[in-house]
Amino acid sequence: MAQAAKFNKEQEANNDNVSGFALMEPVGKATAQWKRLRSFFHDVRVEMRKVNWPSRADVISTTIVVTLTVTFFGIYFFFTDSIFTKLIGGLMAYAKKF
Repeated sequence: MAQAAKFNKEQEANNDNVSGFALMEPVGKATAQWKRLRSFFHDVRVEMRKVNWPSRADVISTTIVVTLTVTFFGIYFFFTDSIFTKLIGGLMAYAKKF
């Protein structure tokens, strides 16, 4: 392990001069980036074709169920909160008398 680190340090010391290939490295990185991006969008398109999309009727029925459930729990928590607010307010008023 120590020999590998020593060898890497020696190579870095010997690579101080700039070669013609080193100047082309940013161009290679840029084209590789575009290839990776193109590959990513291709993979996205392939995966989106595999998606099982719900029908319009499924979306409508699910939306109705969610809306009714949210409405029910909104009303339930409104009344529960009102009852506990009055109960705690009454207890606080009772406690202030002492």
